[in-house]
Amino acid sequence: IVITGLPEIRQSLGFSVTGLSWVQNIYTLCFGGLLMLGARLGDLLGRKRMYLLGLALFVLASLLIGAAQSPQWLLAARALQGIGAAILAPSTLALLSINFSEGHERTRALAYYAATAGIGATLGLVLGGLFAGWLSWRVGFFINVPIGIALLLLTSRSLLVESERHRGAFDLPGAVLSTVGTAALVYGIEHAATAGWQDSQTLIAAASGVALLVLF
Repeated sequence: IVITGLPEIRQSLGFSVTGLSWVQNIYTLCFGGLLMLGARLGDLLGRKRMYLLGLALFVLASLLIGAAQSPQWLLAARALQGIGAAILAPSTLALLSINFSEGHERTRALAYYAATAGIGATLGLVLGGLFAGWLSWRVGFFINVPIGIALLLLTSRSLLVESERHRGAFDLPGAVLSTVGTAALVYGIEHAATAGWQDSQTLIAAASGVALLVLF
């Protein structure tokens, strides 16, 4: 939905060509960079609790994106959506494994999960174009809200038992360093495409990204 809505998002909010790429970049960086931390939080604090938290963040972010009035507003909400997804995704798979018996039952549940993800990715491209062309790009995000609320209610009713909680620590500094470092490096490379490698902003961003990743 996001990919096919990008031209309308740019026209509506006044994104630059480089800035528009961050509608997808910032989500992907937050999601990928914090995925291991999200999984670890599920181990320590409970998968059901983290699933509900991740889903609630995703729904809230979708509402904020749909209501965005500026590029900065939209990008901040997309980052929040990526964080929610990083918490949600590992908890989803863990809960599938916990709540379905090993063998045919679990295999069928995982197959349904994979099929839904594939159909959603394909259908999203079509729906994104239809929403953006016929209604508004905002509808593609607002549609997540009633679906997410329904999932929150169904989860509370269906998953009555919390997963086993483990002891240990989680690496918050590592997650932040890797995510921010990668984001700074990507920003520096993208900025160089328009401003050149001699530009001070390009050099500062790229050098900061490398330094943070080395520290990580």
